[in-house]
Amino acid sequence: MSRLKDLRKVVGSMLRNSITDAEKLESAYAHLYGVSLAATLIAEKRGENSELASMSAMLHDIAAYVSGSYDDHAHRGADMARAVLLENGLATPAEIDIICSAVYHHDDKLVKDEPLAEVLKDADVMHHVFNDLAKPVKDKELARYRALRQEFFCMPDAK
Repeated sequence: MSRLKDLRKVVGSMLRNSITDAEKLESAYAHLYGVSLAATLIAEKRGENSELASMSAMLHDIAAYVSGSYDDHAHRGADMARAVLLENGLATPAEIDIICSAVYHHDDKLVKDEPLAEVLKDADVMHHVFNDLAKPVKDKELARYRALRQEFFCMPDAK
């Protein structure tokens, strides 16, 4: 089995053990899998490691889902991601550093970081926007959304 599939099993178990409301659990799965798929696509297009991008996406909101709080979830999530990856032997130390850095920085949408963090940030924005087209794009995500439209669809701004 692949590392990504193994990680998805671990994350799934963590979600099921933490979220009792069926609708919230479904939403958590949809978001993590949606961001993971978007991260794979963006990483492939940009020549980045798509497996590490997808793995970072599966872990990016884990602290929020496990604790029920988004307070400092990116920073807490990086520590949690490190523990998950180490305990399950899913990545090398260098890969863990890259994944955890991306998780740590993913909520800083207005700041430019290393390439894998940028992939994760953009994948998160892509899922936020495309998951519910009726919602307005968040101010902190608007510039990224516009850049993604240009990069992937060669389309001018619509929002």
